[in-house]
Amino acid sequence: MADLQGARVAVYLDFDNIVMSWYDRVHGKNSYSRDRQKIATDAADPAIAERLAAATIDVGAIIDYATSFGTLVLTRAYADWSSPVNAEYRSQLVARAVDLVQLFPAAAYAKNGADIRLAVDAVEDMFRLPDLTHVVIVAGDSDYVPLAQRCKRLGRFVVGVGVAGSTAKSLAAACDQFDSYDALPGVAAPPTGKKDAAPAASSRGGRRTKKASADPVESLLERALRLESDKEGVEWQHASAVKSLIKRLDPSFSEKGLGHKSFSEFVKAHPDVAEVDESGNIVLIRLAPSRR
Repeated sequence: MADLQGARVAVYLDFDNIVMSWYDRVHGKNSYSRDRQKIATDAADPAIAERLAAATIDVGAIIDYATSFGTLVLTRAYADWSSPVNAEYRSQLVARAVDLVQLFPAAAYAKNGADIRLAVDAVEDMFRLPDLTHVVIVAGDSDYVPLAQRCKRLGRFVVGVGVAGSTAKSLAAACDQFDSYDALPGVAAPPTGKKDAAPAASSRGGRRTKKASADPVESLLERALRLESDKEGVEWQHASAVKSLIKRLDPSFSEKGLGHKSFSEFVKAHPDVAEVDESGNIVLIRLAPSRR
């Protein structure tokens, strides 16, 4: 198992890119371009509002995924936050300690404003924070290939996240690891018949998550098990590794605060979510059959 105790992660989200790409994934190719004017002039229009709601990005799923690699040192999202579409996400992002970088409305001469600003910040951060071990780039443009390559040359492990069908193959190839946003634990599949292409295969063997439990604590346990299982590629996980991930996902988590003497006891209290194997020297846990 990978030792993530010292892993320090920086996350960079080209937010406009991921929002537009997911909108197209849900509603069909070039849908955002066709609806762009309506979205800009009246995002509250019932028909447009319904289409935007159906294509809502799960910010938590992205942050949780990044957290599975180690401690988040910084997380930045780049967009025009005055836009009604992006403004809807501000409270969610701020709640997850994401730094919102304001980009002014793009003009013809500033088409790649997000790409340039994100790349400059990322390279600067790598020199400013030499202890960074992982760089997570949430985008799909081939413009980010030079950035991914530079990060690798500077000794960082580069992780890419992009929407299936909208991500350049060259960007996926430039990363050490690439996962489709569609395959992240917690992300619901697009409505049947609206997909443009099948989800890209995850380099971690990402599996579509089943319906999450209504119990927040059970949901936390399930998310951690799915993330750890996808990352390691095996069903049974070290209980200590899963607990460490849960603490990164929710620093307030405490099995004792929930009335359990140990983490193993906490897991046993949720047999519909996980199974425990204590036959060896190391306690192992995995998702219950009904959750796989």
